[in-house]
Amino acid sequence: MRVALIAVAYPPARYSVAVQMQDLAHEFMAQGHEPTVMVPDETLGRPWTLEAVDGIQVLRLRAPRTRDTGYLRRTVAEMALPWAMLRGLRKSPLAATRWDGVVWYSPSIFFGPLVSALKQASNCRSYLILRDIFPEWAVDLGLMRRGLAYRVFKMFERQQHNAADVIGIQAPSNGPYLEHLGQKQGLRIEVLWNWLAPAPDTGCSISVAATTLASRTIFVYAGNMGVAQAPDALVDLAERLKHRKDIGFLFVGRGSELPRLRASAERLGLDNVLFRDEIDPAEVPGLLAQCHVGLVALDVRHRTHNIPGKFLAYLRAGLPVLARTNANNDLVGLIENGGVGRVVVDDAVEALRTVAESMADDRAGREVMASQGREMAGTLFAPGTAVKQIVAGLQGGERRENP
Repeated sequence: MRVALIAVAYPPARYSVAVQMQDLAHEFMAQGHEPTVMVPDETLGRPWTLEAVDGIQVLRLRAPRTRDTGYLRRTVAEMALPWAMLRGLRKSPLAATRWDGVVWYSPSIFFGPLVSALKQASNCRSYLILRDIFPEWAVDLGLMRRGLAYRVFKMFERQQHNAADVIGIQAPSNGPYLEHLGQKQGLRIEVLWNWLAPAPDTGCSISVAATTLASRTIFVYAGNMGVAQAPDALVDLAERLKHRKDIGFLFVGRGSELPRLRASAERLGLDNVLFRDEIDPAEVPGLLAQCHVGLVALDVRHRTHNIPGKFLAYLRAGLPVLARTNANNDLVGLIENGGVGRVVVDDAVEALRTVAESMADDRAGREVMASQGREMAGTLFAPGTAVKQIVAGLQGGERRENP
C-alpha cells in the first residue's frame, strides 16, 4: 500500500510523536508498504522539501509556527495548519499521487481538512491515531471553560472525526467518550496501543556517575513537563525523601512547567534532584540504562485516559514504573496486572513517598518487574502489531479483537 502518514513532527525533531512516527514509518516499510511522511515545517523558506530520512520519503511542508509561542497566536496558527500544508502539497512533486490510505496522528486536532482532501482525491480510507482527547482534558484540568473557545475546538475535533474511517484510541476506557460517533455509517472505533521499537544503547551525554546523584538509586522522569503531567508532585516527593541519601531524582526533558520546577527545587534546597535539558531520542536508552525506576505523572483530575510514550520507553529499558495518575485510568491496570511497577492514584504525596521507598528498598522486586516489563513491551506495544492493525483498518477488513 502507498500510505500517507501525517503528524506534527518527525526526526530530527525530538518530540515523542516524532519518534513514534519514525518507528511506524519504518515498520510500514518493513512490511512491504510504501510510506510517505507529511510534516509541517515552520523553518522552510519555500512551500515544500522532499527528502529521504533513513530510507523513508519525508515531505516537509511550510506551515506557521505553532510551538513556543503565545496561546492566541498558536491557536490561530494551528487552525491555518492544514490549509498551509495543503497549499504546499499541491505545489510539490507528490501533488498528483494517489494514496491507498491516509494515517494521521492526533494531536494535532486540526488535520481534518487535509485528510479529507487527500481521501477525496484518492478515493481511499483513513485511520486516525487518536492520542489526545482535547479539549476535554483541558476542561478537566480547569484550563478551559465550556465557552466560545471550547466550542471552536470541538468543531475542529468533529472535522477530524468525520474524516476518519477508523479511529484507534490508546486505551479501552476512552471508548465511551466516542460513543456518540457510533451512528456514523462505516466508522470503526478500536483500541490501538502505543508502540515503540527496540533501540540500542549507544551511550548518553548525561553521565549520572559524574553528578551528585552518583551511587544512588535513581528515579528518572524523561519527557515533557507540562500542565497535563502535573509534575509538581514529583518534586514534592523528592522533598519528602531528601533525608534518603541513597535515592536521587533525575528530570530530563522540556515543557512549560520546567522553569518553575527548577525554581521550586532550588528554593527547597534539594540536593537529591537534578534537571537536564532534553536529549536526542537516540540517547534515551543510554540514559535509562543508568537509572533504576521510571516515573510517570498525570494530573489526577484527568477523566480521559493516556498511555504515555515514556511508559513504553521505561518498559523497553527494563525499568520498573512508578506512576501517579487518575483513578480508573487504563494505565493502572496495565501496570498492576502486568506486574511492571506500582501505581498511586491518591492525591496525597505521602502515599507516593511510601511506595517510592518500598521500590527503592526492594531490588529483587524491581528485577522481576523489569523482566515482565520487557516482555510486555515486546508483545503488546510492538510497532509490528500496530501496523498490521492499521493496515487492516485501511483495507476495510473485519474489526480486530481489542488486545
